[in-house]
Amino acid sequence: MKRLATLLLLTMILSSLGTSVFAEEKKSTDLVNDVKSAILMERDTGKILYEKNSNEELPPASMTKVMTMLLIMEAIDQGKLSWNEKIRTSEYAASMGGSQIFLEPGEEMTTKEMLRGIAIGSGNDAAVAMAERIAGSEPAFVQKMNEKAKELGLKHTHFENTTGLPVKGHYSTANDMALMAKELLKYEDITKFTGMYESYLRENTDKKFWLVNTNKLVRFYPGVDGLKTGFTSEAKYCLTATAQKNGMRVIAVVFGAPTSKDRNAQVTKMLDYAYSQYETHPIFKRNQDVGKAYISKGKDKTVQALTSEPLSLLTKKGEKTDGIKQKVILQKHLNAPIHKGDKVGTLKLIKDGKVVQESPLVASKNVEEAGWWTLYKRAFGMFTRAEE
Repeated sequence: MKRLATLLLLTMILSSLGTSVFAEEKKSTDLVNDVKSAILMERDTGKILYEKNSNEELPPASMTKVMTMLLIMEAIDQGKLSWNEKIRTSEYAASMGGSQIFLEPGEEMTTKEMLRGIAIGSGNDAAVAMAERIAGSEPAFVQKMNEKAKELGLKHTHFENTTGLPVKGHYSTANDMALMAKELLKYEDITKFTGMYESYLRENTDKKFWLVNTNKLVRFYPGVDGLKTGFTSEAKYCLTATAQKNGMRVIAVVFGAPTSKDRNAQVTKMLDYAYSQYETHPIFKRNQDVGKAYISKGKDKTVQALTSEPLSLLTKKGEKTDGIKQKVILQKHLNAPIHKGDKVGTLKLIKDGKVVQESPLVASKNVEEAGWWTLYKRAFGMFTRAEE
């Protein structure tokens, strides 16, 4: 009887522990509900803090414009587009349905104004107008979008337009959308647009147009400053959100929530979880100079190697960050011409002998190929120095 009583007691204890463990696991698994897929990512490290069906291919609706904005910011960064350039609206761009800023054929707005129209008002007409300016036509721009997706290693994303209007073969995933957002957020100016709750276009005219951000968390969740909502009857309510608090930037994505209220609630839960459990320790800012890369046959012999993105170390709250080492690896056989933003090396953060973060180093400027006279003078100078 004693043995039986002991066995029963042990069984009850183990059962209780199992239930407790299961409850904890279930709690973690059920962080987000009522959505088709979701992901939570820390921006600097790319570490996934939570995911649910994150590789399921789904229609992204207007979250498509995360990639559209990425290519706009990239063109500005490369000097191919300026903030104050006037962008003309074609008849095709003005004909876009869905959400719009009601551009008229022939109407001109600056890049800044167009980007406000895309980021705040989700203007399909503005997105197409910018696509035509950058690539010549919307189909050519869509090709660039798909090329960029491939460059970023997005295996479950394909675009058919710049806007997210429903069409067969246009899809993405929560994971891929988070990676697009991660890349877009390298350009820190973007949140000056996506973080605005309201603004005006045509402000000094009789056609003054009020923009109100479709992402209400910009106003109601501290630290949220982007990025893009989406809705169609097929996609339901979607959101790629980002927030920054206490030096930590996170990205939260949801696809397929039944209502906008549910969408915001699920993103809020993910953001709360991130900031209650984790912290980041910034190490490098974007565009920080870490050395010189040597160039063969260039007008300049070297180019500054810059960090391409912010780099940080992510830990659970309270964990120590001792023993982090940095390793800069510059490419040895770089030939001119070199373009600003070209990869010229790699920066690694190492802890306990393991690489915990790896990021490209990029050229700070263009370096053209040297002419024969420059190369001759260099060779002659080397020859005379050798004789001396």
